[in-house]
Formats: sequence, C-alpha cells, structure tokens
Amino acid sequence: MSKILIVYYSRKGENYWNGGLKNLEKGNTERVAEFIRKAVGGDIFEVDTIKPYSESYNTCIEEAKAELRANARPEIKAYPPDFESYDTIFIGYPNWWGTMPMCMFTLLEKYDFTGKTVIPFCTNEGSGMGGSERDLKNICRGATIKAGLSIRGHKSAESESTVAAWAKKSL
Repeated sequence: MSKILIVYYSRKGENYWNGGLKNLEKGNTERVAEFIRKAVGGDIFEVDTIKPYSESYNTCIEEAKAELRANARPEIKAYPPDFESYDTIFIGYPNWWGTMPMCMFTLLEKYDFTGKTVIPFCTNEGSGMGGSERDLKNICRGATIKAGLSIRGHKSAESESTVAAWAKKSL
C-alpha cells in the first residue's frame, strides 16, 4: 500500500464566494484536503508563507498577481517532514490567476518527484484547474500526474461525497 501525503495551501478569512466576499474560518482548499484524508487516510500538511498575504481579499489577489508576474518564490514556514518517503501526493491549492499560488512552486521545486504519483485538487469560483496541471507536469518531472479535481469554493462544504469518490478512484 502506498504512503499518502496531502499537502495544500488554503486561504482563510475574506474570500471570493459565489460572486461576493465572505469571511471563512476554514479555507475551501483546507476543507477539501480534510475530506481527502477522511476518505483515503494519509498525512496532511498545510503550506504557510512566512510573509502573510493581506487579510483583504482584493489586496491579496493583487499580491498574488505581482508574485506571478515576478515569478516569485515566497518563503514558506516549513516543509513536510520525510517527504521522500511518500509515494502518492495529493496537492491542493486555490486557483490564483490561472495556476497555483507561488508558494506552492516554492515547496514543490524543492523535491524530486521521480516515481511518485501526484494527484492535484483545486478550489476556485469558476476558473477550474487553469494551467496548474501543466505547471505541475513541469515541476514534478518523473511523476505520474493523475487527473485533477476542481471544486467550486462556495460548494466545498457540501463536496465530501464527490471528493471522497474521486480520491478513492485516483489511487
């Protein structure tokens, strides 16, 4: 049986939510990551940046756009312990400007993915996976990249059965 890691970045606080702004105690991607863990087990790791993004959603998306344009690699607080021991890695993130937040690039570029299975999942409000699967193929060279799951953020709380079925099928 493979050893599973669920690694994700999620935004709490003010978020875009079905056409408006809403304050979330738990980020959408975090919620989906927890559903995956409940369905298939494994270890879970939340990516967090050293410099926090703005609490204001609108300011945060401008920060994210600037990072993307600069091809920045924001520093993160920690890395998953014993990453090399995992065979299967679920990678979760919100879709920011058509791809993953740049902190995910910081994390993923640190590792050799040869022989690993990568299973992406993404929360968004209508932009789907964007170009993130292409980006993952470029970063996670040598990995088998499975089809990703896109979940609308405002439906994340009610997505458990969909997420569980997809996660089990992806293994």
